[in-house]
Amino acid sequence: MAFANTGVEFIIAIGNENLQSMAGNPGAARQWVTQHVQPFLPATRITCITVGNEVFSGNDTGMMASLLPAMKAIYAAVGDLGLGGQVTVSSAHSVNVLATSFPPSSGAFREDLAQYIQPLLDFHGQTNSPFLINAYPFFAYKASPGSVSLPYVLFEPNPGVRDPNTNLSYDNMLYAQIDAVYAAMKAMGHTDIGVRISETGWPSKGDEDEAGATVENAAAYNGNLMQRIAMNQGTPLKPNVPIDVFVFALFNEDMKPGPTSERNYGLFYPNGSPVYAINTGAGGVSGRTGPFDPYSAQMFSSASRLAMTSGMGSRPIACVRPDSKETENLY
Repeated sequence: MAFANTGVEFIIAIGNENLQSMAGNPGAARQWVTQHVQPFLPATRITCITVGNEVFSGNDTGMMASLLPAMKAIYAAVGDLGLGGQVTVSSAHSVNVLATSFPPSSGAFREDLAQYIQPLLDFHGQTNSPFLINAYPFFAYKASPGSVSLPYVLFEPNPGVRDPNTNLSYDNMLYAQIDAVYAAMKAMGHTDIGVRISETGWPSKGDEDEAGATVENAAAYNGNLMQRIAMNQGTPLKPNVPIDVFVFALFNEDMKPGPTSERNYGLFYPNGSPVYAINTGAGGVSGRTGPFDPYSAQMFSSASRLAMTSGMGSRPIACVRPDSKETENLY
């Protein structure tokens, strides 16, 4: 019960491998919520269950078809157990669900996903739950460092980019991506759904062909992002709607496969020492000397203070898989 009464807010994730079984078995959904969520409320602030991750990025049409039924099963279980006022149900998507993202006002979902996206949006509208996006400007810079401005993706001073349809000016890519999602939802008849960034971040190390993956850029991206959040501002399209952001990741994941960057998104090393200092404009989080238990409430409280000193208050900072070994000690 390490995180009881700490104020740290959690999103709990259900793995893609569980979607099809839950979609056809309301009892399994109820059992999952009963086991992984209900016992820890309200002391531990579990505010959202994300059902699957980037399901539409693959080619498994069976999994795609199972996503919404699984979400509905989890939503029903949450309601039946009397947790509806505390926990929302959503799913996290990659920005590649968009066919068009620039200019932001022309944002549109991929046509091949329309049959899945439309009823999903209807569900979000009916349940007042957020649409979650994993957005990484790093990938755009990595793919085309010669044509994508580094200051533009790092929230640093730059001339900005103007949307010719709205005349709105964007000085960073993340906000443009968020507004592209809003435009895509509007094109499908929904202006009643909020957008939350379920993952964003920048790697501190990468392979030779991973342009921009440096400690300096990672510190700049996350630090500048925190300063923006501290300003309590919205995007150019929705300036009065504060942005909710989950920074990925708290720890480097040393055993994760793939390119070097995949193992180096963390703010901390697994032993608890910081990878780099972040200037949040309000004291920041930097250099504690010596490691401490990376799975303790103290560690997460440190990260929580990063969020709070950035003006994020009790906004969320942690996303966990409850069926992972490390998570057994988190709650």
